[in-house]
Amino acid sequence: MRRRQPAYLWAALLAATLLVGGCGNRPGGATPPDTSDAAAASADAGAAEAEKSALAAYAGYLDAVRKAERAGDPLDPGLRKYLADPLLTRVRLTIRDAKEHGAMRTGKLVSNPTVIAVDLVADPATVSIQDCIDATGYRLVYKKDRKVVPGSASGRHLATATATRYPDGRWLISAGASHEDQPC
Repeated sequence: MRRRQPAYLWAALLAATLLVGGCGNRPGGATPPDTSDAAAASADAGAAEAEKSALAAYAGYLDAVRKAERAGDPLDPGLRKYLADPLLTRVRLTIRDAKEHGAMRTGKLVSNPTVIAVDLVADPATVSIQDCIDATGYRLVYKKDRKVVPGSASGRHLATATATRYPDGRWLISAGASHEDQPC
């Protein structure tokens, strides 16, 4: 059974709390801790983690697309692992179209991505990525004779992508554009 504390004990505890808590408000007294540095450090750490996760999703996206393009498989499960709509549907249609015309991708695609913006306040959070794609060694060829498809040659150009954080915590590439008219 609980013993009831005398009222004077509660009053003394309240007075002590007020005295200790009020020390920082007097001139020359202790100042309250500055939480702005901690909040900034936390925001920086959140942005750094978002950048890292988004760049990993971007690298996974490029690898999955290359694999699916080589195999001519628009339903390759790796695509869903790194891409989200509307980009997922667009990539699948492109791969299907190449397959229907007897074409496939071969060679090496070189990528050098950088994060240009992080927006963790947006709902959903996003990271914008800019890349200098070198597609000089990455060719669209006919499957049967490996001849380059006319008009498909490409060089070094700018590409942009948006990584989006989904409710399950995954970062997926949801938008992307190839700016072949903008060399890098």
